[in-house]
Amino acid sequence: MTKYFYLFLTLAIVSCSNKSKTEFPDPTGVYSGLFKKGNFEDSIVIDIERDSTNWKVFFSSLEQNANRIPFRDVEVNRDSINFKLQSDFYTYLFKNNWENNNAELRGTLTVDTVEIQYTLFKTLAGKNVLSTEDISYESNGIKLNGTIFYPAIENNKGLIIVTSSGNSDRSASRAEAQLFAKRGFTTFIYDKRGTGISEGNWSKASIEELASDDINAIKQFSVKTTIPLNRIGIKGSSQGATKIPYILNKLKDLQYGIAVSCPGTTLLESDLNYWKNRNSEHLGINIEQATRFERKVFETIAGNISKETLENEINSTKSQDWFNMVWIPNLDEIEIDKKLNFTPIPYFEKIKQPVLIVQGSLDEIIPEDSHKIITRALKKANNNNYEIVLLQGASHSMYDIGQSDFPYWSKLHPEYLATLENWINNISVTN
Repeated sequence: MTKYFYLFLTLAIVSCSNKSKTEFPDPTGVYSGLFKKGNFEDSIVIDIERDSTNWKVFFSSLEQNANRIPFRDVEVNRDSINFKLQSDFYTYLFKNNWENNNAELRGTLTVDTVEIQYTLFKTLAGKNVLSTEDISYESNGIKLNGTIFYPAIENNKGLIIVTSSGNSDRSASRAEAQLFAKRGFTTFIYDKRGTGISEGNWSKASIEELASDDINAIKQFSVKTTIPLNRIGIKGSSQGATKIPYILNKLKDLQYGIAVSCPGTTLLESDLNYWKNRNSEHLGINIEQATRFERKVFETIAGNISKETLENEINSTKSQDWFNMVWIPNLDEIEIDKKLNFTPIPYFEKIKQPVLIVQGSLDEIIPEDSHKIITRALKKANNNNYEIVLLQGASHSMYDIGQSDFPYWSKLHPEYLATLENWINNISVTN
């Protein structure tokens, strides 16, 4: 009798143990859902991980260009988990509880004096998950590296995001690449030469050399994915946008090009326009005179005038009241950058492929008439297969600067992605 009693007791313990595991599954995983506050709405993701000693939590919002930003001060107490994010201006406090057998994460975000409740749902493993592949390839004698994003359901359409200005690596375009991969496109981003883990030096390269790297990336992508060039489009923003017509002229089999926030001038004129817009308020009536001087600085950096000429200009101008408000680099450290003299207009005047031009109405970097100048160039090319879209309230980076009920987060303009996707789908139907 005693033997059977212990047998039943053991079975009961095992049964309770298994039941416990069924009722309380692993709380780690990916939780996603909509975050809403008035007219503000965003899809956010909170990724909860745990090793033998620590909990780690990450925040992602593709439309905020936020990808796995680590939370700080993670605290776990039974069925609750709290953490925070810190920006330059605000502290974001997240207080959460696991509910419904850890299938939901219900929480409250407090920022400034505002509290917003949200519910995120645990993502099932393997459901609509993108796959990625990191690749290396040669371009002009140097080794470059990039990432291909494969959609869960492929449509045999490729979209390549070409590199832009500065020293940003592929991570700057990672969110946008994922957003389009979620829409069925096989996408490709890569580290520009001298960024990330790619070899070379971007600052000493010309626009033509950087565009040559883009062309080699496009060819490598086509071979690797077996997607032909006539099923591949290219997209660039800002300086990247200026390369779009150049690349389309070199690879005439490419299906289309998308140029976002593209200046209709040289890069020098665009940079000078940005300087003027940033300084016009505190320079007041002196802005035009100060801008004429600042042009000499940019012309020197572009290699169009000598340092001696700029020094003479400095000596004749330094008595002006506004002189201490202008920007002058250390003349001994100036490195000539011929990229400033590049303009996309001659290449827009030649291309025949479909082109989409997107410009934000609140772009303070490129000249505001850029889309008109590009339109004239496309007409000169007798290209009737283009569209110009001016997004009201969009910035240079395509963020929405309109009135928001939650001004603590910035996200892409609500019409931006839909504009690109609808145009691409229309091109696919008509071609």
